[in-house]
Amino acid sequence: MEFDVVIVGGGPSGLSAAIRLRQLAIEAGEDLTVCVLEKGSEIGAHILSGAVIEPRSLNELIPDWKDKGAPLNTPAGEDRFLFLTETKAYQLPTPPQMNNHGNYIVSLGNVCRWLAEQAQALEVEIYPGFAAAEVLYHEDGSVKGVATGDMGRTADGEEGPNFAPGMELHARQTLFAEGVRGSLTKTLFQRFNLRDGVDPQVFGLGIKELWEVEPSRHRRGSITHTTGWPMDMKTYGGSWLYHLEDNLVSVGFVVGLDYQNPYLSPFEEMQRFKTHPEIRKVFEGGRRLAYGARAISAGGYQSIPKLTFPGGLLIGDCAGFLNVPKIKGTHTAMKSGMTAAEAVFAALKGGAPAGQEVRGYAEKLRQTWLWDELYRVRNIKPSFHWGLPAAMAYSALDTYVFRGKAPWTLRHRPDHEQLKPAAECTPIDYPKPDGKLSFDRLSSVFLSNTNHEEDQPCHLTLKDANTPVALNLGRYAGPEQRYCPAGVYEFVQEGGSSRLQINAQNCVHCKTCDIKDPSQNINWVTPEGGGGPNYPNM
Repeated sequence: MEFDVVIVGGGPSGLSAAIRLRQLAIEAGEDLTVCVLEKGSEIGAHILSGAVIEPRSLNELIPDWKDKGAPLNTPAGEDRFLFLTETKAYQLPTPPQMNNHGNYIVSLGNVCRWLAEQAQALEVEIYPGFAAAEVLYHEDGSVKGVATGDMGRTADGEEGPNFAPGMELHARQTLFAEGVRGSLTKTLFQRFNLRDGVDPQVFGLGIKELWEVEPSRHRRGSITHTTGWPMDMKTYGGSWLYHLEDNLVSVGFVVGLDYQNPYLSPFEEMQRFKTHPEIRKVFEGGRRLAYGARAISAGGYQSIPKLTFPGGLLIGDCAGFLNVPKIKGTHTAMKSGMTAAEAVFAALKGGAPAGQEVRGYAEKLRQTWLWDELYRVRNIKPSFHWGLPAAMAYSALDTYVFRGKAPWTLRHRPDHEQLKPAAECTPIDYPKPDGKLSFDRLSSVFLSNTNHEEDQPCHLTLKDANTPVALNLGRYAGPEQRYCPAGVYEFVQEGGSSRLQINAQNCVHCKTCDIKDPSQNINWVTPEGGGGPNYPNM
């Protein structure tokens, strides 16, 4: 299939790029074909975010979004920022970046579903359920497009009775909008050396639940963020509680994947967080409706890679445009997609041949408010290497005194190098789930509606099959059985020895294993299209 532009990923950045491309083409009277590939079963199926959205980019992209029924139904109300100890909650001044006046509490999945409707009205072709599995190249090495994965292969890689080969999509330009730790984006980093000269990307793991709470406990528009307990003072972590419409509350917990204790379990930390006296009073008597997990790119300004290469470019969270202190990335992801669209359209209209590098995108992006916004907060996240008290003191200095223009830039360190040997750490005794406020992994995965065709090649591949037992279990007490929020990895005993069992059908596509594995031995590749979670209202 031939298109002018192929976009890999139907999230906020990919859909915004598609819409902007078609807007420009219609305004100029040009015939420009645009296709969006989405590995989820539908647009929004794999979208997971808090989320409070800053509508700045949406105002630019679709100024009449209110008239068109965009699902931004809950204006942000009161902001609270709490420091938690095990039993107490102390309200702190809300940092200026976390002021949400003018923002909206949303289901980002539903916002993406609405964006897809706007894109289709502009004649963008959208193909959900098709996972881009391979980058295609011209003979000169430039990107030619992508190929979708085969369907119907058996677990041993053979063609099954329902086998259908993948298809090739060729484009003059290919935009990669895969989100955090994109499987194709990783290969582009290596082929084109896109990460040379920049800091490593660093990540957090966000675990989210959607609850229906008692009406008396619901405060529509209320926004609460916390830091402190249950994290220790050396571990980056924090939470959110967002009160949407219809007595719904989004609750989530983020743990920085630079944590050091291999016994730490982000899933268990999130569950015990809900038992805090200040938090549990919101959820007691309520009902948990949905569950999910996703890694978050947290490196910011100094971790942004080279964004262009012959035949394609990077947009959205696969490049890492999250504003960590603001706890928002949708508006920046959308802006990157819109800016890319403008640069690509100008190049194609000017007669650029297929495979040309659209260098104007990076230059154009540096002139936008996005670049300045990320530059001003660049030192906040890396300051947490010093521990919570020092980081909060430094963040106040950076924000109120230097106003984001300190004459230095703090550096990041790779997350996978931060684990200490288990012998140097103390095991963590997590309380058993009560089935009312706290839950186990398997019942949680059930709520994510995760589904994979079981007789297919495992998409969680090991570079060396001996490493999990020899290194991870022997030196780090098997951290993959704790950092995975879906129970994918477990060590089982067979004949007096241990082996790693991979329950790939449980995978919620969070990418944590690909990021945190200490020897980078786990490689997450895309499973069959349409598999994975199916998030409702997340």
